[in-house]
Amino acid sequence: MTCDELNKIFNSFNGKKVLLVGDSMIDAYMWGSINRISPEADVPVVDIEKYEIRLGGAANCALNIKALGAEPILCSVLGKDLYGERFQQLMEESNLSEIGLFFSDVKKTTVKTRVICEGKHQLRIDEEDTKPLQIEDEFLQNVLEIIDSCEALILQDYNKGVLTKKIISDLISEANKRGIPIIVDPKKDNFLEYKNCDIFKPNLKEIKEGMEISFNEKIDSELENVTFKLKKKLNAKGILLTLSSDGICINSDEGFVHTQAYGGPVVDVSGAGDTVISVASLLLSEKVSYEDISKISCLAGGIVCQKVGVVPINKKELISKALQII
Repeated sequence: MTCDELNKIFNSFNGKKVLLVGDSMIDAYMWGSINRISPEADVPVVDIEKYEIRLGGAANCALNIKALGAEPILCSVLGKDLYGERFQQLMEESNLSEIGLFFSDVKKTTVKTRVICEGKHQLRIDEEDTKPLQIEDEFLQNVLEIIDSCEALILQDYNKGVLTKKIISDLISEANKRGIPIIVDPKKDNFLEYKNCDIFKPNLKEIKEGMEISFNEKIDSELENVTFKLKKKLNAKGILLTLSSDGICINSDEGFVHTQAYGGPVVDVSGAGDTVISVASLLLSEKVSYEDISKISCLAGGIVCQKVGVVPINKKELISKALQII
């Protein structure tokens, strides 16, 4: 790929509509310092100096899509609670479409609170509700009314209940009928439900748990073997496996490629998967080769891993560094 071709692809993202369906949440951060041990128990006392909340889960994916110049349409379900209200405010502040959002009396808005001192995570506190969605048909109908205007579909599963087996099956079927490329970010519970997608993007933990298999991820032949088996089982066009500090590998009809991680030391992996799937979905919609999807997505993930907290990718920075590797 030439520099002109790469710039043309990134420019083509502008205004492209991407449908995101899945679990959304609030990422909360408490920054502070540790200067003493609690007299009540042998634990450190954190003096909180700063508190911040951000959009998380599928909503962070929406922020990444927007940062790349495209137009995300997020379809998710939140609780009718204080954090649900704050989530909606954050969506408004980020100028993100709310047409796909549902607020339920029987759903609790997921909040992940991270305590950070000296640039490191000390503790994470989760408040969540993981029961399967109870307004399945109503939610699905709303999504299907939106799908025709979109050029890519992302299914982002955090096991919080939005993506039920029926919703997964129906959305993939409808997207395939319309020729809309589908990329999936899975979790364990519905791991093998995402049949007939274009790209399936697990991490190491997810693929080992989902397939109930053990392998040596340091050996490429074993990575190739397990991703081939998963590709066949799901009838997927490609398996994009994230390998943390060892980069990303992809197994598709074009073959198997392992791309080593780019950039400096990893500071924080939070939200890196959201960035990878966002970049990959837009490249997929432009029919970029699976090898180049892997390379550029790996680079994007490496960039955000060098920053503390869940942050969207910077498009200019990604283009600049992508020009050095393509």
